[in-house]
Amino acid sequence: MYLGLDIGTSGVKAVLVSESGAILATATRELALSHPAPLWSEQDPDSWVDATIGAVDDLASRHPREVAQVAGIGLSGQMHGATLLDEDGKPLRPAILWNDGRSQAECAVLERRCPSLPAIAGNLAMPGFTAPKLLWIARHEPKIFERVAKVLLPKAYVRYRLTGEMVEDMSDAAGTLWLDVGQRRWSALLLHATGLDLHHMPRLVEGSAESAVLAPDHAQRWGMKKAVVVAGGAGDNAASAIGLGAIAPGDAFLSLGTSGVVFRVTDRFAPAPTSAVHAFCHALPGLWHQMGVMLSAAASLAWLSGVMETPAAALLAPLGESVDAPSPIKFLPYLDGERTPHNDASASGAFVGLRGATGRSQIVQAVLEGVAFAARDNLAALSAASGPIPELDLVGGGSRSPLWAQICADVLGIPVHRVEEGEVGAALGASRLGRLAATGESASAVCTRPRRLATFTPRASVAAAYDEAYRRWRALYPALKETN
Repeated sequence: MYLGLDIGTSGVKAVLVSESGAILATATRELALSHPAPLWSEQDPDSWVDATIGAVDDLASRHPREVAQVAGIGLSGQMHGATLLDEDGKPLRPAILWNDGRSQAECAVLERRCPSLPAIAGNLAMPGFTAPKLLWIARHEPKIFERVAKVLLPKAYVRYRLTGEMVEDMSDAAGTLWLDVGQRRWSALLLHATGLDLHHMPRLVEGSAESAVLAPDHAQRWGMKKAVVVAGGAGDNAASAIGLGAIAPGDAFLSLGTSGVVFRVTDRFAPAPTSAVHAFCHALPGLWHQMGVMLSAAASLAWLSGVMETPAAALLAPLGESVDAPSPIKFLPYLDGERTPHNDASASGAFVGLRGATGRSQIVQAVLEGVAFAARDNLAALSAASGPIPELDLVGGGSRSPLWAQICADVLGIPVHRVEEGEVGAALGASRLGRLAATGESASAVCTRPRRLATFTPRASVAAAYDEAYRRWRALYPALKETN
């Protein structure tokens, strides 16, 4: 048996996976976000640990015999979060998350200090990454900065609390702006640019390698009978790729989670920073990947659901499983700024085209289309960087909706496939990494592709209308940016 733990932004998900690769059970625990100032996004690091323990407690209470046979654990997690620890391993402040936009000025400072940063780290300096957050701490909270002994990413902090070891994998480390992504090692030059050194960083391992062993007290709590190996694990999108069997160059998928991602596997380090495309290490040795990233994908629908005080399913139901024409309303899904292609933490969301006769369903449809248009931006950026992507698997919470899947196919102009277990892709991928670390099996034997449940193809009847709608939507960001 193998256990996958995904430390997300809105919750922690645990999956129990059998030797055959089947998901036997899942458990989730919700997490709260804090926004104490405009552009700020923070979480209590210990809430990740409490939620993780609670989720595994749930699995152990319902499936004690199976949990007792767990031989490997893998961790997946939200990327980029700055978890600052003192010499005793205690958090110094709430973690600053991936969707926090406060450090825009520090990004400019970082790029001035280290002009070679994009070539080494594979990415532009963006507020979502970890390094600019530390420059912000040094400037605004200098007493805390002086006490920083270690900087961990969210899943690495959970690993530390479960094992006592401070370790990070290559895929997650690549999102800090401190990793030499091509060489897969910490860069002393990039660390120095933020006033840090190698001793501030955790030990590095590959995602499929053993990183530590589960601490005896946790093993006893969950009735586990073996010395349970904990794998290096992966950042959430690299873990989703492992869950989808995306381990060969050219494999690609679209994730409609809290954030949205167009992801493609590469066999080399292939940075393309001018279009704000990310280039990271994959979770397996010898592989890398490119990503186009939007910060508010399913989060946009969740926001609308909250504002309208109506469950998302009830908002979607009146639209059915497809629409015959674009909404007359346009929505910019930049609720937390945007990365690809704009690299603008101050970008904001907007509805354009509202009239007195506008109905709720038109607004809902506009939100789904706005996210799909942003995904088209990402697809275009990746295609320009490394060639066209002919089809995409669809994962994340948004993959539940046939309507959204069809809209994505129509807007992107390529087939989109809903896949089995698409909503637990990252946790499933983490469990597979746990298995690889525990057994030494080949990745090709373990990281198989899931069954495709449905394929959504672009409809010629609406393609021209969506092309025109995208062109008009694309013009909104520069026009509104100029007026702000």
